[in-house]
Amino acid sequence: MGTHIFTPEEIRRAEVLIIGGGVAGLSAAVHARGREVVMVGKTAFANGGSSPLAQGGVAAAIGGDDSPARHARDTIEAGAGLCDAEVVRRITEDGPGRIGELLVLGAEFDRRGDGRLALGREAAHSRNRIAHSAGDATGAELVSALADAVREARNISRDEDTLALDLVVDRGAVVGVMAVDRSGRHVLYAASEVVLATGGIGWLWSHTTNPAEATGDGLAMAIRAGARVADLEFMQFHPTALAVGGSPMPLLTEALRGDGAVLIDESGSRFMLDEHPEAELAPRDVVARAVWRRLRDGGSVFLDAGPLSDRVESRFPTVARACADNGLDLASEPVPVAPAAHYHMGGVMVDTQGRTTLPGLWAVGEVARTGLHGANRLASNSLLEALVVGAAAGDALASKCRPPAHPVRVREVMGQKGVRVAEHPWLDQAAPDISENAAAVRSLMWQAVGLERDAAGLRRAERDLLDLAGSPERGAGEFENILLVARAVVRAATARTESRGAHFRSDFPRPSECWRQALVFEGEQMLRPQRVVPASSTGS
Repeated sequence: MGTHIFTPEEIRRAEVLIIGGGVAGLSAAVHARGREVVMVGKTAFANGGSSPLAQGGVAAAIGGDDSPARHARDTIEAGAGLCDAEVVRRITEDGPGRIGELLVLGAEFDRRGDGRLALGREAAHSRNRIAHSAGDATGAELVSALADAVREARNISRDEDTLALDLVVDRGAVVGVMAVDRSGRHVLYAASEVVLATGGIGWLWSHTTNPAEATGDGLAMAIRAGARVADLEFMQFHPTALAVGGSPMPLLTEALRGDGAVLIDESGSRFMLDEHPEAELAPRDVVARAVWRRLRDGGSVFLDAGPLSDRVESRFPTVARACADNGLDLASEPVPVAPAAHYHMGGVMVDTQGRTTLPGLWAVGEVARTGLHGANRLASNSLLEALVVGAAAGDALASKCRPPAHPVRVREVMGQKGVRVAEHPWLDQAAPDISENAAAVRSLMWQAVGLERDAAGLRRAERDLLDLAGSPERGAGEFENILLVARAVVRAATARTESRGAHFRSDFPRPSECWRQALVFEGEQMLRPQRVVPASSTGS
């Protein structure tokens, strides 16, 4: 296959170019009022990524017995010492307002008999604060409400089935994006501001709840452009994916356990009672590793929803349907579960408005590292972060954009640098199939960079990934990004010689105070670790 010079067949201008169409990107677009916004996505509009699949809900302190300060404390405790306290404060304080905005946009949340929002509880939350839609279809409802608002906005246009290939950087600032559409036509976007809203990296692991498009495209582009990234070693593994083979694995939302479902082993014993005082509602990393170790040792693990069998189908229709599609009846029998790669806590370093370290480049949603999640995301804080930071980025962009780079200048920059881009498989029907090498990366990441890691496995992963980088299929579309991001994750996991949150090293099984800091990379170079703001600064 190989590479070729990118020759634009069309040049488009945009004040704000948003790559991706999940909750974060849609929120940014809706709030970028008064700006010419173009949304680019590699799937049909509002029909791809992880957002529509999100089951759990949105965490926000809207209950009478709750407060943003309490929500912040829960977030920081789950984050295992690596949350940025000021970021946590700002996002938890803004959460109730974002829920109110969604209601105005027409989003429908589940309600109690008295008309108030029905709030659920999930692992590591001290209060019921999770707002759901249709029981376990919250992400789909949020995407629907925000997408309707985007469709109605005159200032927003959409380019579907278009793959962003790389950022164009001029004198240290992002000035455009190279992309290719489904027909193979090369499009150059000259943009005043570029917003990455490309989602996570879960497809890098062979067992994942993420859709196939979660290949780390935005993170890879940011790394190549020289933006700083951090916390790449922290991948959260969800403890209860339906273990029926295939990928992605159907997710069994944590709200099931919040409602009373329990985890049992092959003998019917509730093993989590011996693992943590909160049992099934312990932090996700604790539950996921407990499940994984039993499976590793040859046992079996099941989710038993018997305690809520009378309301499973009405309360969790998406989950019940996924089980039924695989010949299982969640209401009447325990179903097999296993951990799966679910959510990336690391990403492109941003401030609370989504600004990266490169002028002209923003990042929102799972591709971004705000400092909210630390080493272990609190359940249902991901949609909250997407809403809050997406809206904040849109508001900032609405108030001021950089002067636009002229398309001729953007094209000149490409020519000066001799930009070469990877051919995407859909550009060349005769291109070699990269699935075998992509599968090798995914298997390697699961084995060596999964729920437990050690130096020997990480060295093997680095060596094998380097070998794959020399394969003839290298450079084919998403595989280029998968390979780059996989190597970056391995590099970070190797550097952190401790266990903290979702990052567990069997050769360094305990946390170390000297590692209470964020690992920051610029390209392949690790910068001096950055000390995390103490949790006491929240004043809570």
